[in-house]
Amino acid sequence: MNRPGRERGSMSAEAVLLAPVLLLFLLFLAGAGRLVEAQGEVNGAARDAARAASVQRDDGAAQSAATEAVTAVLEGQCSGPQVGLEIRRDEGEGAGEPQAGEVRAEVTCELDLSFLGFGAAKTMTGVAVVPLERYRRFE
Repeated sequence: MNRPGRERGSMSAEAVLLAPVLLLFLLFLAGAGRLVEAQGEVNGAARDAARAASVQRDDGAAQSAATEAVTAVLEGQCSGPQVGLEIRRDEGEGAGEPQAGEVRAEVTCELDLSFLGFGAAKTMTGVAVVPLERYRRFE
């Protein structure tokens, strides 16, 4: 025989048991969202670095322009951004003609995930390849 008053309090017991599970799920969603957002930012920084390098006339200026672009984009987002550039020029161009080729930029940085309470960090890497501007800017 079921009495109406016997199940009083079962809803609060269920809430107490489910609250930590829901909290962990929300923390997981926040962490996953931050990872996706950070990967997009690093990919964008790599694209900006490659584009900034592609319009420069020499390799030294290309490296400094790429580093400046990455620093501007990722400032405060992740720690220690590093930029690797590879500039490939096509062979067979005439002596006075602009060279064709491509610029490959690889950006790496450490994303701090300590807001989740674990003190973890993740290395993020983004790569972009753009054509080398044949008619680069004159300074």
